[in-house]
Amino acid sequence: MVPDSIRKIIHLDMDAFYASVEQRDNPELRGRPVAVGGARERGVVAAASYEARQFGVRSAMPSVTALRKCPELVFVPPRFAVYKEISRQIRAIFAEYTPLIEPLSLDEAYLDVTHNLKDIVSATQIAREIRAKILAETGLTASAGISYNKFLAKLASDYRKPNGQFVVRPEQGLAFVEGLAVGQFHGIGPVTAARMNQLGIFTGADLRAQPVELLHQHFGKAGRYYHAIARAEDHRPVEADRLRKSVGSETTFAQDLTAFTDLLDGLRPSIEEVWEYCQRSGILGRTVTVKVKYADFQQITRSRSSVGPIPSQAVLERLCRELVEGLFPLPKGVRLLGVSLSSLNNEQPAAGRQLTLSF
Repeated sequence: MVPDSIRKIIHLDMDAFYASVEQRDNPELRGRPVAVGGARERGVVAAASYEARQFGVRSAMPSVTALRKCPELVFVPPRFAVYKEISRQIRAIFAEYTPLIEPLSLDEAYLDVTHNLKDIVSATQIAREIRAKILAETGLTASAGISYNKFLAKLASDYRKPNGQFVVRPEQGLAFVEGLAVGQFHGIGPVTAARMNQLGIFTGADLRAQPVELLHQHFGKAGRYYHAIARAEDHRPVEADRLRKSVGSETTFAQDLTAFTDLLDGLRPSIEEVWEYCQRSGILGRTVTVKVKYADFQQITRSRSSVGPIPSQAVLERLCRELVEGLFPLPKGVRLLGVSLSSLNNEQPAAGRQLTLSF
């Protein structure tokens, strides 16, 4: 028996969830490269089938880029009501084993099965049973990562995709982390990975060699998190029914921006990333905030709220544009821009149109 101080955590991740649902329900799409999203010029890929991924098509990619990479790509409009219903089915399967379920979106969740409802000692066996039940009841496959903390479980779930599972045991954690590129770490995005590379930090072993003071100097509060995960340490518990308060994205630019059109272009990737999350999770927000960090690191935010949830990416873009217009004339160049949505409808759902972050 694993000691009580060591958790048994499973990260369950559905395989190409939206696209797999569409291929399941339409036999003509099976074996073909499929993208869920809009094919229009300003459209964005919400999800891509594995056949499409072989061509380099990824979620959050502009549709025009996806079509250049894969001219045979078939676009299918999303059916969020269907995805959420399947999500509820899967959540019910999870609940047969543990009440400690932390949804991350419609297609993934953490489960703490240290003390589970079926008294099964092996987390590996539980993951295998859950994946088999999901396949039997929905016709869809899932992958799983099993480990003693959330960070490692999430990393492990990518190792046997699709339709597989991978275990990182307590005695394997440190060696598992040290050989990974820092860009593979959950919580380290492309911009941060590039900054680490500039500091000579390329792998988990390189990151572990850095003193926490240096990491804090270069990465602020996140430095302590990076210091911990380089040692395969993550003490965050699985939080059942955790409600997200906001969703956001930001970009730091290699050169300061000063022109209005450049600021709009600089915001666009963040807008698309935020809206892709809204589509994937079924969550909408009423308040949009634009974050601005100037060249001298002065930081300001500008917000606007609507009466109801922001209904589309086009409306989100319009609100962001109006907020950016209010910044001019600029007092100085801009080095960072971000977009976030808050007042989410998983906090105060409106009667008759409730959307929940359930899995």
